[in-house]
Amino acid sequence: MSVPSSPDRHLQQDADHVWRPLRYLNLYRILLASLFVSSFFIDDNLPQLGSHDPHLFIAVSAVYLLLAGIASFAIHWRWLAFQPLAYGLVVLDIIALTLLMRASGGIASGLGMLLVVAIAGNSLLLGGRTSILFAAIATLAVLAEQVYAQISQALPANYTQAGILGATLFATAFLAHVLSRRIRESEELAARRGVDLANLAQLNQHVIQRMQSGIIVVDAHSRIRLMNESAWHMLGLPPMGSTTNRSLKLLSPELAEQLDTWRHHELSEPRIFRSDGQSSDLLPSMTALGSDEQAGTLIFLEDTARMAQQAQQMKLASLGRLTASIAHEIRNPLGAISHAEQLLAETVPDNPSDRRLLEIIHSNTSRVNDIIENVLQLSRRDRAKPENLPLKQWLEHFITEFTLSQGCDPEDISIHVEPGDITIRMDASQLHQILWNLCQNGLRYSRNYPGQPKLELRGGQQPGSSHPELDIIDHGPGIDPEDVQHIFEPFFTTDAKGSGLGLYIARELCEGNAARLSYIAIPTGGSCFRIEFADTRTYTSRP
Repeated sequence: MSVPSSPDRHLQQDADHVWRPLRYLNLYRILLASLFVSSFFIDDNLPQLGSHDPHLFIAVSAVYLLLAGIASFAIHWRWLAFQPLAYGLVVLDIIALTLLMRASGGIASGLGMLLVVAIAGNSLLLGGRTSILFAAIATLAVLAEQVYAQISQALPANYTQAGILGATLFATAFLAHVLSRRIRESEELAARRGVDLANLAQLNQHVIQRMQSGIIVVDAHSRIRLMNESAWHMLGLPPMGSTTNRSLKLLSPELAEQLDTWRHHELSEPRIFRSDGQSSDLLPSMTALGSDEQAGTLIFLEDTARMAQQAQQMKLASLGRLTASIAHEIRNPLGAISHAEQLLAETVPDNPSDRRLLEIIHSNTSRVNDIIENVLQLSRRDRAKPENLPLKQWLEHFITEFTLSQGCDPEDISIHVEPGDITIRMDASQLHQILWNLCQNGLRYSRNYPGQPKLELRGGQQPGSSHPELDIIDHGPGIDPEDVQHIFEPFFTTDAKGSGLGLYIARELCEGNAARLSYIAIPTGGSCFRIEFADTRTYTSRP
């Protein structure tokens, strides 16, 4: 989208707008003077031109042409200010045309009408009261010529015709003044409207560029007219380059195909697609910009991960209200059962079978209490506040804290991040909770191989992708292929002591940060949980 021009450029355009009519009027002046000069040397010369005084006619015509030529250079190089130069040329027209009229036989020659053209043109150019002033000067010049004709008795005087010509000059100047004023008002209005449109266009540009939804405008031939930064990143386009007038098919064949389908069948449902080299699923929607077949199309691109994140926030808000009431209803009887179990343990004799039953009651009440705590933790968590984090530096601090808390050797966990300066976007506290859960599970199941860490944290970025990744790898027995599709479901667990909510909560926290948590099987044994973080370019704040 075009941006409004700078103030200097506007000033330059205004100056050109003023000087251009003066240049055209001077071209008319050169053409007229050239016609007068050439007519003198043509055989069968027009009898009226220069009939009274041929020498005066050719002399004035030559000087008129010379001065008009010099004025052409003065206008081009702007040797003088606009008004003095324009005023001087008007005076030149009046003097030259009056003398030419005199040399051709006076007012009866008809050359006086050229004064009307000169006054009209200059009045439109200069405007204001000066047009009346120059009409008065031209009228006085015509009357002076008539007075001289009467005194010299060389030509007959015709004051009536001179008066009519003078009235014509004043009428022309007045009408030109009114017309010039209206033209200037129209120009000023158009200029104001142009500035308003430019400001509105710039405002629209800022609004569109700050939208998180991808916006693409294409014409009837699927050539891109506008694309905001969000759409640029969603489609995985290179950092530099312009898309204006480029074919949509070259940038995103899948989106271009859906656009063609929508144009022929507007009721067709849009399909989720993934751009080349990107891991985000995109959902397009199209809107026609007019009823004409040649009208353009507005395309919205929505990142389904962000839509899922918004839905997740709504779901968790509802879950929070539900679990608050459930926890209250369950915890009261659960507390009573646990308290009764403790009292019963003090009174029951040391009977192994009775003690076994008490242990079952205690372990199951503890498990139910852990489930309630996990669900409440999930529902109470604050809205994610993602921030840019240096992955390697953050992992080193996390592992230091984790190993001290778990009482394990720091050498049991290795960190490898390539490139070392990679940055992720995530809520730091929620990332801490996710990794704590995954690392605890990894250490629990990982086998101890001499000289090899129990847990590996590998960070990086796939070629052609803009989404950083973090793999949490253990060397345990892995997960049964039949259980893989259920491991992220709530309350699913293969451990009798587990609540089945750890991985579910971890995935929910990831989705709340526009990230993805997935499981990757390792053929040689072990497990790998991969966190695919959000594209930091999409969320970079703009000034």
